[in-house]
Amino acid sequence: MKMIRKQVQQALEYLTNDLIKKQSADGSWRFSYESGVMTDAYMIITLRTLKIDDELLIRALHHRISTKQETNGAWKVYPDEQEGNLSATVEAVFALLYSKYSQPSDPHIQNAKHFIETHGGISKIDSLMTRIILTCCGQNLWPSFFPLPLELLLVPSISPVNFFDFSGYARVHLAPVMLLAEKRFIITNERTPELSNLFRLDPSLLDLPEHSQRSNSIWNELNLIMDKVTSLPDQLHQKALHKAEQFMLDRIEADGTLYSYSSATIFMIFALLSLGYDKHHPPIARAVQGLKSLQYHTDGTIHIQNSSSTVWDTALISHALQQANLSCKHPTIQASGHYLLSRQHDKLGDWSQNVRNPVPGGWGFSDINTLNPDVDDTTAALRAIHNLDVPNLTYRNAFNKGLQWIISMQNKDGGWPAFEKKTNNPMMTLLPFKGAAAAAIDPSTADLTGRTLEFLGKETGLTSRHSFIHKAVSWLQEHQETDGSWYGRWGICYIYGTWAALTGMIAVGENQDQSHIRKGAEWLSSIQNSDGGWGESCSSDHVKQYVPLHQSTLIQTAWAVDALIACYPIMNSTIINGINYLLNNLNKLNQEAYPTGAGLPGQFYSRYHSYPYIWPLLALSHYKSKYEDTIGSPVEHENNC
Repeated sequence: MKMIRKQVQQALEYLTNDLIKKQSADGSWRFSYESGVMTDAYMIITLRTLKIDDELLIRALHHRISTKQETNGAWKVYPDEQEGNLSATVEAVFALLYSKYSQPSDPHIQNAKHFIETHGGISKIDSLMTRIILTCCGQNLWPSFFPLPLELLLVPSISPVNFFDFSGYARVHLAPVMLLAEKRFIITNERTPELSNLFRLDPSLLDLPEHSQRSNSIWNELNLIMDKVTSLPDQLHQKALHKAEQFMLDRIEADGTLYSYSSATIFMIFALLSLGYDKHHPPIARAVQGLKSLQYHTDGTIHIQNSSSTVWDTALISHALQQANLSCKHPTIQASGHYLLSRQHDKLGDWSQNVRNPVPGGWGFSDINTLNPDVDDTTAALRAIHNLDVPNLTYRNAFNKGLQWIISMQNKDGGWPAFEKKTNNPMMTLLPFKGAAAAAIDPSTADLTGRTLEFLGKETGLTSRHSFIHKAVSWLQEHQETDGSWYGRWGICYIYGTWAALTGMIAVGENQDQSHIRKGAEWLSSIQNSDGGWGESCSSDHVKQYVPLHQSTLIQTAWAVDALIACYPIMNSTIINGINYLLNNLNKLNQEAYPTGAGLPGQFYSRYHSYPYIWPLLALSHYKSKYEDTIGSPVEHENNC
C-alpha cells in the first residue's frame, strides 16, 4: 500500500507540474479539440469554391485527410467503426480531388471510389450536411421539395411547431441550409471535381423517399401547418428570406464565425453567396479568417477544429489542479481565474427566450463564444472560480450570477439540457434526416443533470432536501437503464453518463446503499477490463446500448474510478485495480487518441487532447483525499484555500 501511495503522489506531481508548464500567457489552456476529416474537407471545398489559393493550408489539410484513410479505402468517424463511413469517405474524396493535390487516377482515390461503389454509391449517403455540400457544389440537382420551407422562420412561437423549437445547434445549421434549398444554389468552377459516376441510383441526392410515406399524426400536423404558411403571399416569402439572412448575421461572433462553429460558418458562406453576396463581402471575408483561426497543429498535421475548446479546457484544468491541492493563490490558478472571468457572458442570447426574467451569467465552450452559453461549461467555470476572490468580491459576484443562470436553466422535468431549456418538442425528432432525434432537440440528459448536481452539491451545499434538487434526482432515477447504467449524451457514453449520474447524486446527499446508486456502481464494476481499466466504443452512442471497446482508455477508466470512489466509503479491489491502470499508463497519455466526446451519433466524435491530463488528475486526487489523507501535499506549494 505504501508503494501505491508513493506512485499516486508522484503521478499528481507529474500531471500538476506538466499542466502548469502548458498554461498560455493569458491564463488559458489551449489544447486541440480534434474531430474527423469533415471540417478539413469542408475547408478545402470552401477555399476552392471562393478561389482563395491558400496553398500552404490546402496542402496541409490534404495531407491530414490522406493520413486518415484506411487500407480498404474508407475513412471512419471513430477508429473501431466497422468497415468505414460512407459520408466521411465521400467528403474526403471530394475534398482531395478539389484540392488538386490528388488526381482521379491515384491509387488512394481509386481505392476510396471502390469503397463508395461497393457500399451503394453516393445515393446511399445518410448525412444531411454531406448531401447539402455536394449539392451546392453541383454534384446533383436540388429536389422540388425540401422538408423545411423557409417560411418556418415566420411561424409564431404559439404554434405547435416553430423554428425555435429546434436546438440552437440545429438552428444555426438549418437557417443557411433552408436558404440554400430555397435558392436551389449551385456553384462550380473549373476546379470542381465530378463524382456523378459514383451514383448507383438517380434520384435527387436530397430526396428521401423512405420517409415520404410517414403516417405519424404529428408529422401530418407539421405538414398542415407548413401548407398554410407556404400558401401565403409572396411578400411574406420575401420576409422569410430576409429573416433567415438576418438570423445568421445577428449570430456572427467577433472572429467572423457563426455561433463559433466552423461547420455552421461554412454553410453560412454558401448561403450568403446564394443571396448575391460577393466573395469579398466583409461577412464572407471575416468568416474565412475566422475559419483559418480555428486551425490547430496536432500530431504533425493541421486540423480545422469545429470550434476551440479553450474555456472548457481551462475551467476543467483549473478545477482539477485545485482538487490536486494546488493553492488558489498560486499564479497558475490566479491567471486562469482572470481568464475565465473575462469570458463570462453578459448578453441575452437565444437561450433567454424560454427563461423567465433572464439574466446573463453563463460561460460558453470556446474562446470567442459570447452568445451561446451552456450548462456544462458554466458549472465547470464556477467550480474553477469558487474559491477565488479579491477584496471587491469580483469572483463572488460572478459566481452568484453564474449560479443564478444555472438554476434558471433547469427543465420542467427536473433535468438539465446542454444549451437551452424547453427545446424538447417531439415533433422535431420526426424530421426525415439521420440524427434528427439527437441534433434537433436539446432535452434533459443524464450527464448534464448529474454534473450539475455534482457542482451544486459540492460547491453550494445544496442537497436533495431542496425541492428542485430532489426533482433532478428523481429524473435521474427515472432514466436509469435496466442494467443500472445511464446514457451520456455528450461523452462516450454509458460510462460517461453513469459517472456523471452517480457522482451527482452522491454529492447532493443520496446514500450509497440506495438501490439506484448500488445498481449503477455494480454495473460499472461488472464491465471492468482484465487490465484494471475501462473502455467503451463510440458504437454505444448510436446503437443506444453499451458496446465494449475491448481495450482500456485513461479517460474512461478515470470516469469509472471516480464514480466508484464517490460510491464506496472504503476502497475495494475494483478501485485499486483501476488506480493501478491509471498509474501504469500515464506515460502513454499523449498517445491516448480514442475519441471520447460525442457530437452527432454515428457522425461526429471528438478527441479532447486535454482529457488524458484532466480526468486521471481528478480521479487520483479524489482517491487520495478520500482514502489517503495521511499523505502530504502532492506538490510543494502554498496551502490550499
